[in-house]
Amino acid sequence: MGAPADEDPQAAGPPGDPDEVARIVCLRMLDRRAYTRAELTTALRKRGVPDESAQRVLDRFAELKLIDDAALADGYALAQHQDRGLAGRAVALKLRQRGVDEHSVRSAVAQIDRESEVAAATALVQRRLRSLRELPEPVQARRLVGLLGRKGYSPGLAHEVVRGVLHSLDGEVEDFPLD
Repeated sequence: MGAPADEDPQAAGPPGDPDEVARIVCLRMLDRRAYTRAELTTALRKRGVPDESAQRVLDRFAELKLIDDAALADGYALAQHQDRGLAGRAVALKLRQRGVDEHSVRSAVAQIDRESEVAAATALVQRRLRSLRELPEPVQARRLVGLLGRKGYSPGLAHEVVRGVLHSLDGEVEDFPLD
């Protein structure tokens, strides 16, 4: 008895026409979320699709705008910045890890200006500060600067924002080291 007709072509490797397998794999992946060309290339390699077939299918998908790394980078950059509070340099790192070309990374991150970074960092600090109110102010400051550092903010901006938020709450901020 042969394999069932509805067997998943991703599960057993490429059983037939490599171009058709590549199309099916890409369509199923893109049905869930947007992927970069590099991510799709990696997925096709893992499934044993020959590089020539993968490139033909990916080129066609790019022509049809089913794959658009620049558009993905733009949307991803804003979403990561606005929803997760990531700084521009953290967003750039994530885009590079996803295989987005440097021109598209720069273009996407250019949407994140200093004012929006200050606003996002301030919102993060204010939200996190609620759970730190019982701690001494130097400890609060250290933890808040660490939070911003993990989100990709520069030390200078992190110190500026933390001092500003703490100053606005207490009126006077001790001159404590934030390093």
